[in-house]
Amino acid sequence: MNNQQIAKDILSNVGGKGNVSGLTHCYTRLRFNLNDTGKVNKENLEKMDDVISVVESGGQFQVVIGNKVEDVYNHIMPLLDGVEKKENKQEKKGSIGSRILNTFTAIFIPVIPAIAASGMLKGILALAVMIATSYWDVDIKGFHTYIILNAASNAVFYFFPIIIGYAAAKVFKTNELIAMVLAATLCYPDIVALMIGDDPVTLFGISVTQANYTSTVIPIIIAVFIMAYVQRFFERVTPEVLKIIMVPTFTLLVMVPTTLIIFGPIGIYLGDFINWIYYIIMDFSPTLLGAFIGGIWCVLVIFGAHKAILPIGINDVAQTGQQNLLAFAGAANFSQAGAAAGVFLKTKNKKMKTLAATSTVTALFGITEPAIYGVNLRLKKPMIYAVISGALGGALMGWGGSYGTAFANQGILTIPVYIEAGTKAFLCYLIGIAIAFFGAAAMTMILGFKDIPEDIDDEDEPSIDTDKFVPNSVRVDGDISLPSPIQGRLVPLSHVKDEVFASGVMGEGIAVYPEVGEVIAPMDCKVSVLYPTLHAIGLQFENGVEMLIHIGLDTVELGGEGFEAHVKVGDEISKGTKIVSFDIQAIESKGYDLSTPVIITNSSQYQSVLCVENTKATTHNELFSIKS
Repeated sequence: MNNQQIAKDILSNVGGKGNVSGLTHCYTRLRFNLNDTGKVNKENLEKMDDVISVVESGGQFQVVIGNKVEDVYNHIMPLLDGVEKKENKQEKKGSIGSRILNTFTAIFIPVIPAIAASGMLKGILALAVMIATSYWDVDIKGFHTYIILNAASNAVFYFFPIIIGYAAAKVFKTNELIAMVLAATLCYPDIVALMIGDDPVTLFGISVTQANYTSTVIPIIIAVFIMAYVQRFFERVTPEVLKIIMVPTFTLLVMVPTTLIIFGPIGIYLGDFINWIYYIIMDFSPTLLGAFIGGIWCVLVIFGAHKAILPIGINDVAQTGQQNLLAFAGAANFSQAGAAAGVFLKTKNKKMKTLAATSTVTALFGITEPAIYGVNLRLKKPMIYAVISGALGGALMGWGGSYGTAFANQGILTIPVYIEAGTKAFLCYLIGIAIAFFGAAAMTMILGFKDIPEDIDDEDEPSIDTDKFVPNSVRVDGDISLPSPIQGRLVPLSHVKDEVFASGVMGEGIAVYPEVGEVIAPMDCKVSVLYPTLHAIGLQFENGVEMLIHIGLDTVELGGEGFEAHVKVGDEISKGTKIVSFDIQAIESKGYDLSTPVIITNSSQYQSVLCVENTKATTHNELFSIKS
């Protein structure tokens, strides 16, 4: 059967193009995002001669078809032309509250780099003002350089409706530029002057609630949400020849008045209500609020739930010019750094010591994921110590009234952001992060944790049943001998947590949990495949053997991050040539399993493909013995 027909049959059996909301592929399989998995004819798919296996994993419907996957993918994509990318219906289920939070998260996450950059710049300026005032008794706020850089640090918040309008339009799938024009109207100087003036404002004779929309967040989100439906209505009723002009015109004619009269005021009142709730809790007990955020923040990071409450801090600093949410989160970040530092000082495992050292440094600069996933959560008890210390540090900050004048990632570089809060508040912030860091480090060192022995890399890695291995002293009689392309601990293929590889349908082989982040040519060969994300490599040897090296499981999702290629497809390389290098610590810190299947993909052409190993694989000793 040709690949075009295979593509048509697969698409038909997954429910047709109307059931497909997204499609990607990796080295071995098509990865469908489906609107309704109930429409899939799984039985027919599994009966297809060219389909090796069907897997449902990670919210995706995966159809495994082996090395022809790219060609089949290229035949399916034109059949999906015109299909609107939609969210998976499975993802749409859930409470209204969770869906709203997920929507806010999707809007704000792309904006955070710009906010963080502005916050960093504001911190540098605050430090410069402090130094100039303290040491030279000079007020630099009147200098042109300060004025220009200060404008750069404030611009993102002054024009926040425009930036958020663009991000919201992408989420609500409406015209981004029209959304930006609508937002820019709210920030237009003449409109701002009207809104802050003493005279009443009317529009078509209707009284308009006077509110300054610069630096606001919620009004434009509500307006763009409504705009998406208004735009679609005009697209349906407007003749095709007039759409390019009339749809944007009518959309703006409807949305500008309704935003100023209805949706803008609703957003203003809603934003004020959210701030009121936050400060009610703050006024009740800033100490308890600080302890709660300082303790729970990095636990929320583990589940990604911290993104749902980031808009509170963003809205706070946009409205009032200050926030304390990230002050408390700073205690959590420094506590993770402290716990990792404690592990570095106490562990006897050399690899863990190295990972803990680098994780401490990155956490001190506000990047806590390596410390959380690679060290503290992995060892369990340091994570508990970090939560306790973060809560203590956050409680002191809450008691002292610490706050920042920008929304910036919390680390040593953003400490100046908290200077303007006043002497007491700033000292409480400094002491709070010190309690968080040194408290977590001291608890980790004194109370201890279950260390990882020198000869074990990870308690949670696949266990090895050495009884299933052929001892090194036993040699299988084969015509072809191949060393391993990667150095590390051997794991039976059946233990790999991917049923396609574990079942052996891709071919005979073994898995290696890497100890060195390099894939080396085990013999002279040709690079037949080098997947764009660099996680999968295909080699063809002069003796006819074809090998697949699949670095980790689901690592295609990294998009090549943490990988580096040293050759290209079609290269004929000699034994020992480095093919791909990869950062073991970085990939592990993101939660990926680095078990690496090494498969002889044309195993069926040989009488036997046997592994000759004990518990270690090296690039010098024999791994496969193949009898032709």
